[in-house]
Amino acid sequence: MLANRQLNLSVVLENVRDQHNIFAVIRSCEAVGVGKVYVIHEMKSLEWKEGKRTSGKALKWIDYELYPDVESCMAEVTEKHSEILATHMHTSATELHETDLTGSIALVFGNERFGISDSMMAYATGNVHIPMLGMTPSLNVSVACAVTLYEAMRQKRRAGHYNQPHLTEQQINAYLDSQRMPNNPSPDDH
Repeated sequence: MLANRQLNLSVVLENVRDQHNIFAVIRSCEAVGVGKVYVIHEMKSLEWKEGKRTSGKALKWIDYELYPDVESCMAEVTEKHSEILATHMHTSATELHETDLTGSIALVFGNERFGISDSMMAYATGNVHIPMLGMTPSLNVSVACAVTLYEAMRQKRRAGHYNQPHLTEQQINAYLDSQRMPNNPSPDDH
């Protein structure tokens, strides 16, 4: 399963307020093999008690990092990914299923109430939306992320990305030995 990690697919969460949503996103990211989750938030750490309940064991197996602001986060993201796709409700957005998600992509999801900030949108190379036919204009951020990730996984599987390992055997063995991704404290340590 670790060989299926897609190091060219990341998720950026900008000021998502509800930690339940953050941990639900992390769980979805781990399920499809996302390489890293970037969390922009003023908090210094995540609440492990909430995380263990919501994310199950996903926290042990996915690389995630907290950033205090957009600029420090995006300095790293833009070095690793050629495309930054915002999920911003705007008329310029392309429908999710019409967007090529097979490249080196960071998917950006914003605050539950205010969405993605203007400073984050300045980094976006594209903008996608999930088609909706009901009266409610948007999905919960964790649901929107899961829907988007499973479309990315579908496209990447069709393109053969899951048929070739992105991690070396040495990296996989190191992760298995530590039973968690590097740089991430274990929920059991708190």
